[in-house]
Amino acid sequence: MKQFFKFVFATIIGIIISSFLLVIILIGIVSVATSGDKSTEVASNSVLRIALSSSIAERTPDNPLAELGFLGLNGDKAIGLNDILANIRKAKTDSNIKGIFLDESSMASGQATTEEIRNALIDFKKSGKFIIAYSEIYSQSFYYLASVADKVYMNPKGIFEFHGFSSQITFFKGALDKLGIDMQIIKVGTYKSAVEPFFLDKMSDANRMQVNAYLGSLYDHFLTGISASRKINKDSLANIANNLLIQNPEDAVKYKLLDGLKYKDELLDELKDRTGVSKKKDIKSVNIGEYTKAGTDNDADTTNLDSRIAIVYASGEIAGGNGDDNSIGSEKVSAALRKVRLNDKIKAVVLRVNSPGGSSLASDVIWREVLLTKKAKPVIVSMGDYAASGGYYIACAADSIYAEPNTITGSIGIFAMLPNMQKFFNDKLGLTFDGVKTGKFADLGDVSRPLTPEERMILQAQVNRGYDTFTKAVADGRHKTQAYINSIGQGRVWTGSQAIKIGLVDKLGNINDAIRSAAKMAKLKDYSVVAYPEQTSKFKSLGRAFGAETRVYMLKSELGENYKYYNQVKAASQMSGIQMLMPYEVVVR
Repeated sequence: MKQFFKFVFATIIGIIISSFLLVIILIGIVSVATSGDKSTEVASNSVLRIALSSSIAERTPDNPLAELGFLGLNGDKAIGLNDILANIRKAKTDSNIKGIFLDESSMASGQATTEEIRNALIDFKKSGKFIIAYSEIYSQSFYYLASVADKVYMNPKGIFEFHGFSSQITFFKGALDKLGIDMQIIKVGTYKSAVEPFFLDKMSDANRMQVNAYLGSLYDHFLTGISASRKINKDSLANIANNLLIQNPEDAVKYKLLDGLKYKDELLDELKDRTGVSKKKDIKSVNIGEYTKAGTDNDADTTNLDSRIAIVYASGEIAGGNGDDNSIGSEKVSAALRKVRLNDKIKAVVLRVNSPGGSSLASDVIWREVLLTKKAKPVIVSMGDYAASGGYYIACAADSIYAEPNTITGSIGIFAMLPNMQKFFNDKLGLTFDGVKTGKFADLGDVSRPLTPEERMILQAQVNRGYDTFTKAVADGRHKTQAYINSIGQGRVWTGSQAIKIGLVDKLGNINDAIRSAAKMAKLKDYSVVAYPEQTSKFKSLGRAFGAETRVYMLKSELGENYKYYNQVKAASQMSGIQMLMPYEVVVR
């Protein structure tokens, strides 16, 4: 009985503590949501601190938990690429900002996102203001960003990574064999390797060739950028990486990739000197997330301009329905395209695509709306980290396509995947199935048995038709022959630098280049920029913030780098119908 009361008491205490914490969180959320218009005051001689330690979405999320920093690391508020770029531009002409401090960042963003931020920092330097970078650990991704700084410092006992790029694929065939699951693959495209992990135990020769090609292109761009910023010969940089010549911080200084080694207090003293602050006082600084709400003397009110350019964001995997801020729902994006097409004040459209693809049907639904919009007003595509497979399909109808040199694009191919779980059910679980049907194909797609040869032929014909539709849409949009698109298609992945040479991309540039191009096509000089689809309001997104986004955040925190394996298996299990999907995520550390 004593033990019973002990457990009951512990349970009651747990409930009380949990309830108290929930109330505190809710109070914080309500205070954030009700004070959203409060501006940030920036003191004179301030430093803009940029620390990017969580994944960077295309747009700053509009939910209370993100406002509280719950979905960001190191206590910083989650901030989207749109506000990062706008804030760096704003700081360039803000007399209160004396320079930028690039603080320790893990750079969980994709390479094209990093490229856009890096180019914004290069533009910021034209103001004559300083940029200083500091970290205890420099990943290759963060160093690429930091290399544009006037001074790049590191903790004397820190870690500096500079060893080249690698790409690794996880293959599930061995595990599926042990479970008695046979993945039945129907595809078009020699290089369409999204399905390889499920029926091979290593990379095919074709896939190895394409990965070597695009990884080499990404690495060459990486070295070229650092070479220009640090004034070091590109071949010398390659030699440093190939022979792992940097094995401690002193080596990084020796080979001039770093300007010096400093402890944090020494770094802060230098920032105080640069901003004219006494050593006994704190540095005046503002975090980039807070700076979004800071006004400047140079702010111009463009909200009442009759001429507008709409940015339609299409970010994440493509599926039917409404999706959310991290996925592309065909209904939601199509509705946004219809809205901007019918709005007379909107004179041009920039479609911002950051997607590895997804459902073939959902991609086609969006492609149709892009095509109709182009007939009404100019449509320019700006590609982010990815615009591959279905992501390229929704882009190909535009008037013009911009990509970063390290954007991953192409992957013009199509596939379907259906598991045969008969042995798993029979041998592992002891389950058998029996039933009746009214027609020969009434149970087509049943995972409890293998496909018949006739069923496989039917599915292959559907996939072939899908590939023909895909290549025809690209051929029409890019003004090429379908035979040519087939020759550079076959599921092959390209970087932006490669894609411009083969005609899949028109120009290398960022989202601001695309906006300027749209304005030029629409013959606009004065215009405002508006974003679509509308984000869910703070209060409406509250339940979702506690649900899906919090669950993902907690899984990432618990699983760490292993989250990607969980996500791959989850994505495969949720695939439905014919897919236009890029093979895998490219991760550079």
